[in-house]
Amino acid sequence: MAVASLSLMLDGLAFIPSLDHLLPFMAAALALNLTPGADMTYVITRALSQGRGAGIASAFGIFGGSAVHTLLAAVGIAALLAASELGFQILKWVGAAYLLYLAVRIFLAKVGPDDLAAARPAGLWRIWAEGVLVNVLNPKVALFILAFLPQFTEPAKGAVWAQILVLGTLFNISGTIVNCGVAVIAGGLAERLRRQPRIKLWMNRVTATVLGALALRLAFSERR
Repeated sequence: MAVASLSLMLDGLAFIPSLDHLLPFMAAALALNLTPGADMTYVITRALSQGRGAGIASAFGIFGGSAVHTLLAAVGIAALLAASELGFQILKWVGAAYLLYLAVRIFLAKVGPDDLAAARPAGLWRIWAEGVLVNVLNPKVALFILAFLPQFTEPAKGAVWAQILVLGTLFNISGTIVNCGVAVIAGGLAERLRRQPRIKLWMNRVTATVLGALALRLAFSERR
């Protein structure tokens, strides 16, 4: 009864895909978001090096970047990126360079007793912005959204761009919930391990190494 009522409600909103398309989409989105990838790895490394708050801020930064990619896909700019080898290469190398910059900054960060305090709110805003940039500067995210979301649209219902926005937002919410959960777990582990400056130093080095590996992975990635 509840499913039937939901289906009728969705039918009343012309631009929202029907339940027959929406349920398989949400199942696929959850499966994809639970699969460890670059975004989840990034959130884990920030949570391990700077705590639970930094991990959650990074998760919402990824949300912001994915929202930008979804909007670009809806208006067709992502299709232009997919057709332009030069555009793909420029965005890819800029993104890799930014990840490498973050890795170097964390690796060189000073560690002392005063650094064991939790990050201040202003610091979390910066971490959020860095998460947005990391995601926006990854052309692989744009190509994935462009390839994945249109499969669940219904052209017969019209306003495909609006359907892409809805699907992209739902996919993004699902991913953010998963990433926040991962950040809480990793951040809790970090709080236990980072009470000593020496341990925090090694955690920073591990984080910097992982971010450097992500930079290399992005730099040498191909469009397919």
